[in-house]
Amino acid sequence: ERQAKALRQALGLEPAEEQALAKAAPAVAARGWVPVLFVSSSMPISTLRNYAAQLAKVHGVMAFRGVPGGLRKMGPMAKLTAQILRLDPGCEGPNCVMRDVQLIIDPIVFRQHGIAQVPALAMIPGDPTQAYCERDDDSPRASHVVFGDSALSGMLEEYARLGGKEEVSHAQALLVAR
Repeated sequence: ERQAKALRQALGLEPAEEQALAKAAPAVAARGWVPVLFVSSSMPISTLRNYAAQLAKVHGVMAFRGVPGGLRKMGPMAKLTAQILRLDPGCEGPNCVMRDVQLIIDPIVFRQHGIAQVPALAMIPGDPTQAYCERDDDSPRASHVVFGDSALSGMLEEYARLGGKEEVSHAQALLVAR
């Protein structure tokens, strides 16, 4: 309970918001493909915030290989998460509104998709937010990976060009609709 309270404080969440986040459904798009953007804490905050805004529109997921300072220090990751997800970058405290984007820390999904540079986009079938300790080693993988610092729309177009037109169609429609 003490750790949960500290994490809530670091993220700026009040108990009511925390409960709402816990009840949120996993980000599974129509036909089961979820846009997963592989990123790094070394990327500029403004870039990560821009990607989070785009991913919110398509119910995408932002994936980190690890956490700044290692797993023993979750405070820096909590602070980074808050910086990325807060709608108002100047907002401080527990009443800040957050973007509806899931962030995962998953070194295995990086290895499974051969991600050595970021940003990179993959359309992963199923639920990429499932804990890696609960997935099989042969869990579903994306058929393509797109690398490069581009707007999400451009990455989705490139993914479609590589043969993943069906996988990205729902995400593209959501991106255009908003």
